[in-house]
Amino acid sequence: MNGTLPFSVYPRPQLKRSSYFCLNGAWDFTVFHAEKRGKSAPDPRKEHFTITVPYCPESALSGVQRTFTDDDTFLYTKTFTLPPGFTVPGGRIILHFGAVDQVAEVRLNGAFAGRHAGGYTHFSLDVTEAILPDGENRLELSVTDRLDDCIYPYGKQKHKRGGMWYTPVTGIWQTVWLEAVPETYIKRLAIETAGKTAVVKIHAVQGKDPLPVPDGAFLSYRGKTIPFNAEKAVIQDDSADFWTPEHPVLYDFTVTLGADRVDSYLGFRDSATGTDQGIPRLFLNGAPYYYHGVLDQGYYPGGLFTPASENAYENDLRFLKAAGFNMLRKHIKVEPDLFYYACDRLGIAVFQDMVENGAYRFLRDTIFPTVFGKKKKDKNLHKNADSRAAFLQCMEETVAQLQNHPSIVYWTIFNEGWGQFDSENVYEALKKLDKTRVIDTASGWFQGGKSDVISEHVYFKDVKMRTGSSPFVLSEYGGYAWKVRGHAFNEGSQYGYRSFSGIEAYEAATVKLFQDVSLLIPKGLSADVYTQLSDVEDELNGLRTYDRSVEKIPPAVLRAAFDAAKINQNR
Repeated sequence: MNGTLPFSVYPRPQLKRSSYFCLNGAWDFTVFHAEKRGKSAPDPRKEHFTITVPYCPESALSGVQRTFTDDDTFLYTKTFTLPPGFTVPGGRIILHFGAVDQVAEVRLNGAFAGRHAGGYTHFSLDVTEAILPDGENRLELSVTDRLDDCIYPYGKQKHKRGGMWYTPVTGIWQTVWLEAVPETYIKRLAIETAGKTAVVKIHAVQGKDPLPVPDGAFLSYRGKTIPFNAEKAVIQDDSADFWTPEHPVLYDFTVTLGADRVDSYLGFRDSATGTDQGIPRLFLNGAPYYYHGVLDQGYYPGGLFTPASENAYENDLRFLKAAGFNMLRKHIKVEPDLFYYACDRLGIAVFQDMVENGAYRFLRDTIFPTVFGKKKKDKNLHKNADSRAAFLQCMEETVAQLQNHPSIVYWTIFNEGWGQFDSENVYEALKKLDKTRVIDTASGWFQGGKSDVISEHVYFKDVKMRTGSSPFVLSEYGGYAWKVRGHAFNEGSQYGYRSFSGIEAYEAATVKLFQDVSLLIPKGLSADVYTQLSDVEDELNGLRTYDRSVEKIPPAVLRAAFDAAKINQNR
């Protein structure tokens, strides 16, 4: 089904079927206010709204634009009728939620359909028994969002927003949709590449039960038919081109399992560490590669976590390409599949963060490591068992959801000590989930366990190389702020790490900073991440304004500076 609403396009490009019914648009939205959690009145005070999904209720685009407390609960309601011929005879109906923050319970026509905890990853429910193929259906989603508990990953959200903390997000913030599948169908593909070889694995389901892939499943690739053997098909294509940011070539393929058929794509891409002329470096496709990028918080005017249109993703990425960047660090947020698809297509490498939880303490997590050093054992930090379990669950779901995207070359586990615990064992757990990417265990502060890189944040002093047996990554720096009047979220506030009152001084200082950093590349610097892509609310240290209307430094000026400094040495 195609519609006129933003985000009504097919939301899952790497597992695509012809069956698609979008449930975005107008929903009923009820807020139940309770004076104290667990001690609400028999009939708590209610407020009723019409909300536009997939925008969170705190956003202007939702039509609600309200903030809430941890004691509030929320009920989304949607009535719908399936289009004629939507169901598959003898098949199943699957209900998909892109992301719901934080804990969601789903009912369809009064029947409990399922529950999901965690606000950043997809979940799907088989609703075959509950749905009415020919009548009106009533879908209900009950949501709680206990942000201050710090149990579930929450990223940069804060009830008291300001500075480096941003407006919180509640409930649905990605696409809600239905698809019809055969009784036996492909639930997930896992793609792993090494050189010019790709291994594609099927996770199949019969009804609601996992199923070993039966005989007869096959993969179609560039005119060839490749059978599945032991649930995997091997593509060997010596004529294929490698995926790089400069040449982001993708190859389409189709998987058929009985009556089920899905379209997908892959990119041949190897990401690793290595040594070049005695210096540890990041490698791409077997050769040293320098990553030059920006921090991307993934906040958008009007929609907060969700931009006004999926076109906003490509708009940001084209700015980065025009300016001469080849990478972004997706900071403490997991985006919809359409974002990573745009990175795959356009050629922007992604350093992907896990989403942090646990309490952040300025004294413990910023002042202490800045003053006394960043080596600290973390086995006993953040000992809350529920918080640890929630982080590990989100990490596992994130890898399963994103692992097929060739643009993602690098995982970051912990950021600046925030929620950090037992990093040596967490590193090993992530390595078991994905051995094909570089892992930055502790970006910025407490470096207490195994990591594939040395990762530093430098804001208030000159950048100096730290040498060792691992590549050196400057994973945050800069943060230079300049307010563009008429394009600021809050004209009365300004937050950044060094502020400028005029464009000339801002541009000169920023270009000089890039030039200074470039001098470290011959000494072993393997990647740099400038803070940041765009302004976010009060934080005005973006290369673009929050509304994306003004590029503070023209892309051509940035590209010329990077070329002169030989930062773009991969071209």
